[in-house]
Amino acid sequence: MHLNIMTGWPAFLAALMLTMTSYAHEITAPADAARMAQAAGIFLNSLSVEQRNTVMFPFEDEDRFDWHYVPRRRPGLALKDMSSKQKELAFQFIKAGLSQNGYWKSITIMKLESVLREIETFNWFGRDQEKYHFSFFGTPSATGTWGWRVEGHHLSLNITIVNGRLFATTPRFLGANPAHVTAGELGGVRVLAVEEDLARELMKALDPRQRQKAVFRKQAYSDIVTGAEEMVSSLDPAGISAAEFTGQQMELLAKLIDEYVSPLPSEIARQRTDAIRSSNMERIYFGWAGGLEPGQPHYYRIQGDTFLIEYDNVQNGANHIHTVWRDFDGDFGLDLLREHYRAAHE
Repeated sequence: MHLNIMTGWPAFLAALMLTMTSYAHEITAPADAARMAQAAGIFLNSLSVEQRNTVMFPFEDEDRFDWHYVPRRRPGLALKDMSSKQKELAFQFIKAGLSQNGYWKSITIMKLESVLREIETFNWFGRDQEKYHFSFFGTPSATGTWGWRVEGHHLSLNITIVNGRLFATTPRFLGANPAHVTAGELGGVRVLAVEEDLARELMKALDPRQRQKAVFRKQAYSDIVTGAEEMVSSLDPAGISAAEFTGQQMELLAKLIDEYVSPLPSEIARQRTDAIRSSNMERIYFGWAGGLEPGQPHYYRIQGDTFLIEYDNVQNGANHIHTVWRDFDGDFGLDLLREHYRAAHE
């Protein structure tokens, strides 16, 4: 499903309230909201008036939904247009919004642009580890409703905070090219190693009958199926149902999902993990496409009732990873906002 949000916020919200009847587990983390708001305020106070006009948008702005993971022109303020002190505060803000693992993944993905700049014959895409843009939607506040995005090539972090306590953390895209750096200062680094290795371990833990079910397509997709759609709905069930897993296999699946949750601050990650594990894990589908051995193009997806994880490693000799987490009803906090506006209307 693709909804055209460009029809305008009021019309879109009205349609959303009429057509959606369920919403995902609420994540309540007022301490994290306060910490992010404080870090955002410090960063924003360091900016000039012109810079603030570049980085600040109304919460209802349509650009909030316009996300992508490819090199392109972006709204917001880029690192390259900040002073040294402002960059330091920008990175402090990212730290406030992520776990230590999430911060490391994000910063390392940025640094991979410099690796690409060295290994590509022509710098057609203007590889630059400072071409990452910061955008704020609404005014950061410990009690208010606002959102933020940090985005550039292979990185899109989208966080929405409602009433200073409720969190939405999707869509979130993390990618890596090279997925395995073989030389230079970052030689040996595999920024998304666990996402690759643990999924392969799960596949190899399946018996032949289970594996035959899990492989729903011989050839991997060239990219994640959902791309950068504004909203997505459930894909057709593909692969094997976790209801057929043994206890060991189920634990491997849980660990793999945990890795995708791990970039979030600890309290938000804990609530997200608890919600998934306390729901019917047996309704989750795990599907694989492509080869099983390292270096072979491959794709997998993990789909639950309310969420979708996609992973694709096909390009550049299967050394170029794309991953995304989507919430069918909760991307950009739309489920939370629906309830917020409904309560206000009542």
